[in-house]
Amino acid sequence: MALRYHGHQFRSYNPELGDGRGFLFAQLHDLADGRLLDLGTKGSGQTPWSRAGDGRLTLKGGMREVLATAMLEALGVYTSKSFSLIETGEALERGDEPSPTRSSVLVRLSHSHIRIGTFQRFLALGETHNIERLLDYAVAAYYPEIREDALADRAIAFFDKVVARVARMGAQWMAAGFVHGVLNTDNINITGESFDYGPWRFAPTHDAGFTAAYFDEYGLYSFGRQPEALFWNLSRLAECLIPLTEQTRLEASLKGFGPALQDGFADVILARLGLARPSDETALHRLVSAFWSFLAKSQMPFEQAFFDWRGGLASEMRAAASPAASFYASDDFRPVHAALQDLEPAADARLDHPYFAGAPCTMLIDEVEAIWKPIAEHDDWSVFAAKLAAIDIMAEAYGTRPQPA
Repeated sequence: MALRYHGHQFRSYNPELGDGRGFLFAQLHDLADGRLLDLGTKGSGQTPWSRAGDGRLTLKGGMREVLATAMLEALGVYTSKSFSLIETGEALERGDEPSPTRSSVLVRLSHSHIRIGTFQRFLALGETHNIERLLDYAVAAYYPEIREDALADRAIAFFDKVVARVARMGAQWMAAGFVHGVLNTDNINITGESFDYGPWRFAPTHDAGFTAAYFDEYGLYSFGRQPEALFWNLSRLAECLIPLTEQTRLEASLKGFGPALQDGFADVILARLGLARPSDETALHRLVSAFWSFLAKSQMPFEQAFFDWRGGLASEMRAAASPAASFYASDDFRPVHAALQDLEPAADARLDHPYFAGAPCTMLIDEVEAIWKPIAEHDDWSVFAAKLAAIDIMAEAYGTRPQPA
C-alpha cells in the first residue's frame, strides 16, 4: 500500500505528495509492548504518487539511513528502525550526486506512517468525516489510552499526545546535535517518531545556524530553528482538527509545546550526562542552562563534551586528560563546573565501561563519506560494519534505548 498525503514543503503547500518510492507491506505487533509496527520499504519502485521519479533509492542514501537510525537509537532518540538494505543491481541517474550510481531497497520498521500531511489532505479536500475517521483510527492504533467518548474531547486528547511526543522528539534531536534537514509537515509522524531521513547531519559543534540540506538556503530547518519548525508543523495539525473541536482548546494545548520541549530537553541532557535527577529542580535547570551555553560559546566538539563529563565530577580526571581539556580550563566552563557540584552520577551511568577509555563515537559528514568511499570504489563494507559495531558498543555503554514520551 502506498499512502497519499499533502504537506507544507519549506512552508509552501503541496497537494501532490504521497509515498513515491515505498510501500507499506504489513503491520506487526511488537512483542515487547504489543504496539503496532509498520513494515515498509523505501526504494521499492514506482507508485501512483511517484510523479517524475523512478521510485528508487540510491545505495548511498540507504546506507546513510541505516547509519542515522542506528546512531540515533544509540543516543536514546525515538526513531524508525532499519531492518535490511538490499542492493538491486540497477544504475540510477541523480542530479545531486555522481551518476550513474547504485540502487537499493531499504526495509524498515516504524510505529506509524501517518503524517501531519495525512490529516492536511482531508482538510484541503473538505472531508471532515475522513478527518474524524483518521483521528479515530490513530487513537485506536497508537493512543488506546485515550478514552474520551465525545469527539471534541477525543480530538483534544489526541492533539495533547501528539504535541507531547513531538516536543520530546525535538528535545532528543537537540541534545543529540542532530539536524533532520527537511522538517516539512509530510515528514512529521503523529507518534513523534523520527523518520523519513534525507540530508540529515550531526552538528560538529553547537551551531544554531548549522544546516543539513544544501537547498535550505535561508536556514529554515537549521539546528537552532528545529523547535520552531516543529511548533509550526503542529500548528498545521491543529488547523486540521478545528472542524472536530474548539479552536481555543487546540490553541491552549499548543501552548504546552514550549514547556514540554524544555522539560524534555532537561531530562535528556541529564540522561546523556549520566546524572541522577536532583531533588532541587533549580539545580537541574542551572546545569542545563550552563552546559548548553558553554557548548555554544566554546564551539568545542559537541559529542566530546557529553563523553568527557558522563557522570559529572566523577569523571573530572578523565575530562582533564581529554583532547578537549583546554576548553574546560576556560572561564566559560566555570558555571558548568559549579552546577555539577550539585549532582551525582546516576546508578546506571556505567562509568567503568570500556567505551569511556577510548574516544567518543560520532557520525559527522566526513565520517559518512569515509564509510561510503570503500563501498563505492571496492564494494568493501568492512568500514561500514565496523562503524555499526562501534555504535553498538556506545549504545551498551550509555544504556539508553528510545522510549516514546
